[in-house]
Amino acid sequence: WEMIQGGFLAYLLIRLSGADREVMEKWLYVIVGLVFIAGILGTAHHYYWVGVPSYWLPIGGIFSALEPLALVGMAMYAYSAMRRSGMSHPNTLALHWTLGSAIFTLFGAGLLGLAHTFPDVNKWTHGTLITAMHEARQDTMVVLHSLTDHRRFLPIDKTGETITAAPGFQLVVSYNPGYQRMLKDLKPSTRQRFVALDFNFPPAPQEAAIIETEAAADHATAMALVSLGRRLRGLRDRGLAEVPSTRLLIAAAGLVASGISPRQACYSAIVAPLSDDESLVGAMRDLVDATFV
Repeated sequence: WEMIQGGFLAYLLIRLSGADREVMEKWLYVIVGLVFIAGILGTAHHYYWVGVPSYWLPIGGIFSALEPLALVGMAMYAYSAMRRSGMSHPNTLALHWTLGSAIFTLFGAGLLGLAHTFPDVNKWTHGTLITAMHEARQDTMVVLHSLTDHRRFLPIDKTGETITAAPGFQLVVSYNPGYQRMLKDLKPSTRQRFVALDFNFPPAPQEAAIIETEAAADHATAMALVSLGRRLRGLRDRGLAEVPSTRLLIAAAGLVASGISPRQACYSAIVAPLSDDESLVGAMRDLVDATFV
């Protein structure tokens, strides 16, 4: 990012301040050098979370804060060169915006980025175990196996700890089968360590009652939307990636309750969010028209 910003900044400073192009190119070389040198060492503050010595934290923090310094130096040189030459540019707003972008980069990527590397701050912002498990690959989930069978403990290799599950501990997984199956499917050995509870859409009367309560809709409108929802859910085998949830039906009912016609409410709150494929949109619109005659 610093190299991209440096290129734009150099171009704007040459056009706005009349700074020498050869000197600005040398500043770009400095920026590229700092990005490569400081960028490599600047990632060292990530090492702290994989169990390496803590001295990598100040090394990574200081070098990551050095990356935007050359941008500020280039902007200061161009501004001082313009002041010495006595020239001015009629678009002072663009000039000040260009200089300000370098200064804000110093505070944002430099000072705030440095503060981000402190452990007391970084532990709340860095992608630690919670984020890693949220998007974990299949093989990383295997670490939970010992916690979900008769052994009832979780080994942490990096620290050499073994955490024993408390009495009554239960592990609950919310899992959407079929959703991005190739990327996020659970391994069979992981799935077989759980008992499963299948959830489906509520029965029609119960779903209608939910819509009436949540959207302040009348009973007839709620039942019509439930009927439409069940018809649209039958299009899953015809290429509809996501079928209408109860949440979508509630949104449509809310629009109807606010005075919008049922057909238009369904077009906007149900059909449009589900697909932009012309054939599917046409089929869904036909079902809407057949439901609200």
